[in-house]
Amino acid sequence: MNRLLITGISLLLTLILGLVLIYPKYQEFQLLKEKIEARKIELQTKEDYVQKLKQTSQELKQYTAELSIINSALPADASLPTLLDFLQKISSENGLILKSTKRTGISALEESEIKETQISLQLMGDYPSLKNFLQILEKSARLIEVNSISLLAPEEPGLFTFDIIIKIHSY
Repeated sequence: MNRLLITGISLLLTLILGLVLIYPKYQEFQLLKEKIEARKIELQTKEDYVQKLKQTSQELKQYTAELSIINSALPADASLPTLLDFLQKISSENGLILKSTKRTGISALEESEIKETQISLQLMGDYPSLKNFLQILEKSARLIEVNSISLLAPEEPGLFTFDIIIKIHSY
């Protein structure tokens, strides 16, 4: 009977120690397993995202020509020296004299990252030259918008002075 009582007490103590000492560790273990599974899912999601980005990058490489046209039409900055060089070049190619240029303002379009830079030009020449100049501006890859044109009386016969205000778009 003593043996049976000792065995029963030992079994009961083992069960109580098991519940008190081992069960909390088992719960920690289960919690860690759940965290590991959550991290695995998160890692898989990120790997899928990176793979999708690589695939999109490969697809965009097929459109480099089109993207370069868009980048030239809507450059990252206004790049005024380049623009002024372009305006000087096309004005002289069309028989106009670029007398002065002045940046009159920069503004951002509402709810957009696109900026508008307004430039005032003063050109001197004849009307057909101005017409050709405006046609080249219209056909240029850059987004250039002519806001206004004013015509001043000729200083010399046949040579008019044109005041033109244009908007250049960039982001």
